[in-house]
Amino acid sequence: MSPRDEIPLLRGQDGEGSVQVHLDPEEKITSAKVFSVYGKGGIGKSTTSSNLSAAFSMLGKRVLQIGCDPKHDSTFTLTGCLVPTVIDILKEVDFHAEELRPEDFVFEGFNGVKCVEAGGPPAGTGCGGYVVGQTVKLLKQHHMLDDTDVVIFDVLGDVVCGGFAAPLQHADRALIVTANDFDSIYAMNRIIAAVQAKSVNYKVRLAGCVANRSKNTDEVDRYCKTVGFNRLAHMPDLDAIRRSRLKKKTLFEMEDAEDVVQVRKEYVRLAETLWAGTDPSAPHPLPDREIFELLGFD
Repeated sequence: MSPRDEIPLLRGQDGEGSVQVHLDPEEKITSAKVFSVYGKGGIGKSTTSSNLSAAFSMLGKRVLQIGCDPKHDSTFTLTGCLVPTVIDILKEVDFHAEELRPEDFVFEGFNGVKCVEAGGPPAGTGCGGYVVGQTVKLLKQHHMLDDTDVVIFDVLGDVVCGGFAAPLQHADRALIVTANDFDSIYAMNRIIAAVQAKSVNYKVRLAGCVANRSKNTDEVDRYCKTVGFNRLAHMPDLDAIRRSRLKKKTLFEMEDAEDVVQVRKEYVRLAETLWAGTDPSAPHPLPDREIFELLGFD
């Protein structure tokens, strides 16, 4: 008997041949609008997520942000500190979740935004999908989602494995953060393909992209026009955004300089757009050769 004879046939369960941590139907988030934020590592997903959470809160929405990165700094500017992770707190009680209280793992940030850092397993020892699943399970057990209007998952780097695609099992819409350069757009192209694979079996659909840390948007717009995608917002490369991270604050807590006020307005406009609902986007991601021909050469 071949060792592969013991591998079950998984084709069609979660995209074509996908193997990952699967969602327990009882853990679905049904009481809030759920967004997953993706993008190339270092592109500014946490900054985007936190300021978007702040913008939703300024619109009067009850917001919960879930960081899904072992670095656990997604909610840093909302809380002003690195909060303990769900996985670390579970370890402290030997994974007896019934011993935990909401205040052990949910922390209040700017303007009442609820902040959770899922954390992650040590490198090479487990699947991030398990951590995300345990986090959502805890939140539901403690009824923390009952009075929440918006949930934002801030997800580690690119879609590198089924585990870190796990938030897509909960999301209504996926938002991609990119910059106006080849590497970021190449990563976005891969993420589009991953989200569409999940959308075969899950409710998640693509919302669009945010051009971040970019003076111009010509390359992003050229890609979007080619594949049929939507750019929903543009966040310029401002030193004020960098300073806000250093000050452990969102842009909504910074001084009212003209450039800061303009970016705040763009975040509020993005929040309004997402809350109103975006038509599901169905772009056609490019094969590697074609994206190189479109953006990679003069």
